[in-house]
Amino acid sequence: MRRVAVTGLGVISPCGNTPEALFSNLMAAKSGIRRMTHPFAEKLGIRIAAEAEFRISDYFPTRMSAFDRTGLMALASAMQAWKDSGLELDDTEKERAGVFIGTGMGGSQSVDESSRAVYAENKERVNPLTVVKIMSNASASHISINYGLKGPCLTYCTACSSSSVSIGEAFRQIKTGYCDVALAGGTECLISNGSFKAWESLGVLAFEDPEDASASSKPFSKDRSGFVLGEGAAVLVLEDMERAKKRGARIYAEISGYGTTADASHITAPTIEGQARAMKLAMEEAGLGIDGIDYINAHGTATAANDVVETAAIKKVFGDRAYKIPVSSTKSMHGHLIGGAGALEFLISVLAINNNAVPPTANLKNPDPECDLDYVPNVGRTGLEINTVMSNSFGFGGTNGVLIAQKI
Repeated sequence: MRRVAVTGLGVISPCGNTPEALFSNLMAAKSGIRRMTHPFAEKLGIRIAAEAEFRISDYFPTRMSAFDRTGLMALASAMQAWKDSGLELDDTEKERAGVFIGTGMGGSQSVDESSRAVYAENKERVNPLTVVKIMSNASASHISINYGLKGPCLTYCTACSSSSVSIGEAFRQIKTGYCDVALAGGTECLISNGSFKAWESLGVLAFEDPEDASASSKPFSKDRSGFVLGEGAAVLVLEDMERAKKRGARIYAEISGYGTTADASHITAPTIEGQARAMKLAMEEAGLGIDGIDYINAHGTATAANDVVETAAIKKVFGDRAYKIPVSSTKSMHGHLIGGAGALEFLISVLAINNNAVPPTANLKNPDPECDLDYVPNVGRTGLEINTVMSNSFGFGGTNGVLIAQKI
C-alpha cells in the first residue's frame, strides 16, 4: 500500500479565500457570520448566514457567470490548490489523476432560480443551462475539464459528511494504486430563499444573537440554538508520497487514516456508536492508539443532539484521554457548509499541523454540562506540538466520515 501526501491547498470560505487568511482569522476568532443583505432575507424568520466574499468576476471571464456559484467556488479552490502544489502533468499522467468532490445539494441556487422563473414569474422557458447548473457532478466536471484530468471524476453526496467521504475515497484510490494524483474536496452554496425556508422549517438553524449576529453559532454551549448556514469550497491536492517527494513538492501532511460508517438508525438523529466506530476505523488504519491524536476538529454543529452525541462518542473512543485532547468546532466562525464542511474543516486541521496551533470554539461562554471536554473556548492556542489531527464529519442519513492527517 502506498502513502498519501497533501501537497496543495485551496479555499473559498466565509473566513478567508486563502489558507493563510482563513487560519489567521480563525485563530483570532474572527467570525464570517453576519446578517444577510439579500432581498429575500426580509421574508425569513432567520436572517443570518456565513457568506463567502466571492465575486465570480474576480476569478473567471464573464461567460463563466452562466454556471452555478457552487461549481465555480469549487473550481476557484481547485485552481488555487493546483497552483500551490506546483503540479505539472503530461498526458499520460493525467490519465491517472482523478477528481473527487462532495456536495450535499449541488446547484441549489439554480434550482431556486428556475423554480421562481416557472412558478412565480410564469416564464415559458428557463435558462438553457439549468440542467448543467443543477447537476451535482458539475463541480467535479468543471475541475476535470479545466485540467484535462482523465482518471476517476466522482461526486459524493452524503449530506454533511460528503466532502470528508470524497477526500477519504480519493485517499483510498491513491493508496491502493488506482490513481497517482487527486484533486479532492467539497463545495456548497445553499444561501437562497428556498433553501433557507427548508432548513428553517426543519428547526436546526441558529437564532440570531440579540447582541452580536456574528456570535450566533455556539457549539457545545448550553444556550446553543442550531447551526448557521455557510457557503464555500475547499480542495486539496493528494498525491502518492513517493511521487511527491521525488518531484520536491511541499508536503503539508500525510493522510494516514479514514473511517466511514452508517448509523443505520434514523434519517436525522446521530448515534454514539456510529460516530465512535468511524473514529476507531480511522485510527486503526493510521496505526494509532488513544494517545496518538493531538487535536480533533469536531463536527460540532451547535444543534441540541449532535454536540452531546459527539462528546459521548469521543469519550467512548478515547476514555479518560478524551479530556486531554483539544477539541474545537470552527463552525462557530465559518458556519456549516453542509456538503463542503468536511473538506474545509480537514484543510483547517492540516493547517493546525503546519502552524502547531489550534483554532478555538468561538462563543463558548456558557458551557453545556453534558459537553465537558476541552473545547478550546474563545481563544486559539499557539506553541503546541500538533503532529496528528482528526477531523470529524457526520451527516443526515447517518453517514459518518473521519479523516486523520499526520505531520511528515
